[in-house]
Amino acid sequence: MKRLARVFKKSKPNSRLSPEEKTERIEMFLTRGVEHLYPSREFVESRLKEGKPLTMYLGIDPTAPTLHLGHYVVLRKLRQFAALGHRVILLIGGFTGMIGDPDKSTARTPLSKEQVASNARLYASQAGRVVPTFDLKNNYDWLHVLTFKDVIELASHFTVQQLLARDMFDRRMKEDKPIYLHEFFYPLMQGYDSVHMDVDGEIGGNDQTFNMLAGRDLMKAMRSKEKFVVTTKLLTDSSGKKMSKTENNMVTLADAPNEIYGKIMSWSDGLIRPGFELLTDVSMKDVRDAEDPKTWKMRLAFEVVKDLHGEKTATEAEKAFVQTFSEHQTPTEMPEYKLEKPLPIVDVLVASGLCESKSEARRQIDGGGVRVDDRVVTAYDEMIASSGILQKGKRHFMRVVRK
Repeated sequence: MKRLARVFKKSKPNSRLSPEEKTERIEMFLTRGVEHLYPSREFVESRLKEGKPLTMYLGIDPTAPTLHLGHYVVLRKLRQFAALGHRVILLIGGFTGMIGDPDKSTARTPLSKEQVASNARLYASQAGRVVPTFDLKNNYDWLHVLTFKDVIELASHFTVQQLLARDMFDRRMKEDKPIYLHEFFYPLMQGYDSVHMDVDGEIGGNDQTFNMLAGRDLMKAMRSKEKFVVTTKLLTDSSGKKMSKTENNMVTLADAPNEIYGKIMSWSDGLIRPGFELLTDVSMKDVRDAEDPKTWKMRLAFEVVKDLHGEKTATEAEKAFVQTFSEHQTPTEMPEYKLEKPLPIVDVLVASGLCESKSEARRQIDGGGVRVDDRVVTAYDEMIASSGILQKGKRHFMRVVRK
């Protein structure tokens, strides 16, 4: 982790912005995709207009191998802050990731130090696609050396009532589900990150409000300093539904451009407006309640791929989508699976990676979502013995090659 910290250089103040441009960028930072500003919009705005370099950080626990578009939302805000000439920190939760932020219903399973380190390396690379320059830090460096005496001192700044007020703890209490003592320490640790780094602000999704405000409390108590907190909206439709692995439309920053484009095209229409607000710089005045949602989804998909991979790649992804799904053509490029011997279709779907499990493969077949050379498969035990094109749903293709 210390080696990674030298990969990215610090942001330098941008003195080339005109007063009008700076005012416009500050307004965008304060409003676009923002859920709430603590202690107030007026306070944050006044700090931004002081003309002094500020430091704001985003903390991410490396609990999975990839960042997703939920992280992309906040990383874009971090980029806006850096563009105003301020310093930004990407904090990898090397220590907090091993503890785990409490889940809504149960305590999270702690990760090993090796898992955290592996994921952290991937995060730094993926975040670099969105934020060109940032300081990279790891809270393992300071949290693992705290003594029991230090932890007791930190805990003395909080009450049990404060911690129990967290919605997920309150819900578990009402449902008579256990709350483990170590879970109370998570907001203390995240709060201490702010104190140790002596930041001016912190940004995160609105689901992290409790933890970020814990850091604000500690900054007041231990440094007599007011830290501002920016919470962003979550990417959901009007019913609260969001992209998910279950829906097979979870977009990660490790996905290939064509995959990102195709997944966004599979989103519900209710995600179009939130998507434009949170994932693009397109003026919301231009995003009308379209009569043709497909056209607007294509624009949204194009904008996201363009930001992550460049305009040329976005154009190619759009062309591939149109050829495959609008013109019903089979894509010319697709991954290959080498078939060594005849296997039932269910086994091939799992072995090739098109399905995560045999139960998912059977569900896909039951729903008419599996094709071999454009023929719908209806039997679980159909044998695949020769080369061909295997398709799952509308977007997933695999070239089967018989050895």
